[in-house]
Parts: sequence; structure tokens; C-alpha cells
Amino acid sequence: MVGGLQHWIEAQRERPPAPTRAWLWTLAFGIAVLLFGLHLTQVFPQSGHDIAPGYGAPVLAFEFAGSQADLEAIFGFFTDPQQVTPLAAMRAGNEQDYLYMLLYAGFLTSGCLALWRELRVRPLLAAAALPVAAALCDAYENWLLFDIQAAFTAGDYSPAMASLPYPVAAKFLLLAATNVAIGAAATQLGRWWALLGTVAILAAIPTVMAIIAPAAFAWALIPSVAGGWILLLALAAVGSWRALVGKRPLVDLDHA
Repeated sequence: MVGGLQHWIEAQRERPPAPTRAWLWTLAFGIAVLLFGLHLTQVFPQSGHDIAPGYGAPVLAFEFAGSQADLEAIFGFFTDPQQVTPLAAMRAGNEQDYLYMLLYAGFLTSGCLALWRELRVRPLLAAAALPVAAALCDAYENWLLFDIQAAFTAGDYSPAMASLPYPVAAKFLLLAATNVAIGAAATQLGRWWALLGTVAILAAIPTVMAIIAPAAFAWALIPSVAGGWILLLALAAVGSWRALVGKRPLVDLDHA
């Protein structure tokens, strides 16, 4: 089986350049990620009780919560009757987040596969597994968050809070690594793509800063992730156009 897979990979590397339908899947997933992401931002609570400004959105403060005091800063005190609304919004957002995980995993995976078929660089094939791993970490993170929120609602402490930092850090680092792979691939497609690819690579740096000091830099996670995703959406749009209309691959864009 391993030998057959190796033979298939080598055969793909040696084939002549050709347009790939993977760009169409990437574009479809990308549009779905964009639209559903906009919807999801309206589902999650829009403001916290007393969170540090560096967190930005309350959902990020929740993901990096490490104590009961952090939870009270997000949702308010146990005796606050207004606590019900943000708790319900947070739970609804995390429930719908499972669909978002599937969408962004499909978007990034199909994008890495499309780039691999264009450039036939083996690390891009390996990079396609990164967003799948990120989505699995995200799913485990949400499972912990449900437990933490249920305990907090009952006025208790959840031991799950001790495990929360690991899937959160892994998720964002895997997404950052995926963006670096996409940016590095873009640098091989021409001058302007190289510029955008470099920006996407540099945009991944704040991820490490946010994980180390979330109270100051967690807000930077959204633009950090968005840098590579916007680049991939642009690549998918151009790649789909060239595949459908021009019947040509994206890799020879500068020689059109």
C-alpha cells in the first residue's frame, strides 16, 4: 500500500502542468467559510463583562481562560442575572462552530492539494494534513469549553480548564503552519503572488505572541489567520477562472 502511494505521488510529480478542479472545491469552501464566519461572529457574545482589551472578542478570552476569575470577567458574577445571555450566546456559538471546523478544514486542505497539484512540491501534500489536525484540536477544545461552561453555570470549577491550553495552542499553531505553507507556495507563482505570500508568512508571527501573552495579543489571532486565508481565497478565484475559462494551470500565470 505504501509502495503504491509512493508510486502515485511520483507519477503526479512527473505529469505535465494541467488545470485542476481542486481550485473549484477550494473556492466553494472558501466562500462558505467567509459567509458562515460572518454569521458566527454575530452568534457569539459581542462583549464581555470585564475582559482585558487585548483579548478582543469574548470567545478568544474564553478559549484562553485559566481560572474562575477569567470566566467571571467574560460572563459576569454568578449572582448577575444578566449572565444568562452571554452564556447562551457562547454555547450557541460553540455548537455551530463544529460546522465551521469542517468548512475551514475543507477549505485549507483542498487549497493545499490544489497548490500541490500545481507545483508538485511534496511538503504541500503533507501540509494538507495540518488543517485536519487543527480541526480535531478545535473539536476537542470545544468539548472542554462545554464542560467548563456547564460547571461555571452551576457555580463549580471544571478540571477541564487545566487541559484547555494544549488544544488551543495546537490549533492556532497548526493553522499558522498551514498559512506559512500556503505563503511559501505562493512565492513560487510570480512576483505579486510572492509579495502576498510573504505577507501571509509574516502574518503568522503574532500567533506565537498571542499564545505566550493572550491578554495582550489574542486580538491579533484573527488577522493573523486571515492573512493566509485571504491569500488562498484569491489563489482559488484565479485558479478556478484559469481552469474553467483558460483551461490552463495557475502555475504559468506570469507567462500568460
